[in-house]
Parts: sequence; structure tokens; C-alpha cells
Amino acid sequence: MKRLFLSCLLLAAVLVFPASALALEVLEGVITTQVADRAPVDSVETYPATVEKLFCFTRVVGGNDETVITHIWFHEGEEMARVELPVRSPNWRTWSSKKILSSWSGNWNVDILDADGNLLKTIPFTLL
Repeated sequence: MKRLFLSCLLLAAVLVFPASALALEVLEGVITTQVADRAPVDSVETYPATVEKLFCFTRVVGGNDETVITHIWFHEGEEMARVELPVRSPNWRTWSSKKILSSWSGNWNVDILDADGNLLKTIPFTLL
């Protein structure tokens, strides 16, 4: 009887909260100068514009099916790059990179979007 009750409860939960309701969440999102062993080596908030290349490292959790996230790199509000990245498990680490010209000093941010275009996180940083 108890097993039947638990089965019914689980079925009700699936019907009320479908898998699509399980949303991706950014557990970790940082701008870094390098990714080593699938982890960021540092976290950049302010950095010289002579850096040449930066990475946006993202760890997402909560996805049940394969999906994608998108990193959109902005400089002073202007989109500079858009990178779609696969997410293939409920706990996934991924990153994009952006080559930086030394003349691109100023305010930057990377928006992280889910497959439906919903904003999951914004990571701001400044290049001096």
C-alpha cells in the first residue's frame, strides 16, 4: 500500500512539475585568463586590456536533457560575440573565449542565456 501511495505521489509530481520546469541554473560563472583541467585558474573583474584573450567559464546544473546555453560578449553595450555551447548532463562545465584588442578598454559583460533565450546570469568585468 505504501509503495502504491509513493508511486501515485511521484506520478502526480511529474504531471504537476514537468521536466521542462526543471530549469538550468548557473552554479558558477566567471571571467578568467585561462581554463585548466576544466576549471578557471582565476577570476577577473578588472584586467589590463592587453590581456589578448579571456574566457567565460560556466558551470550549469539542473538540466535533464541535452540542451544549450549561449554566451553573449558585450563591450560598452555592443554585442561583440555570440557563442552557443552544448550542455550534455545535469552538472556541466563549459566555456567560451574572446580575443581582446588592446583598444577595447572599458566596461564588458557576458550574458548567459538558456536555450529559450532567458537570461541566466550576467558577468560584468572591466578592461583598463
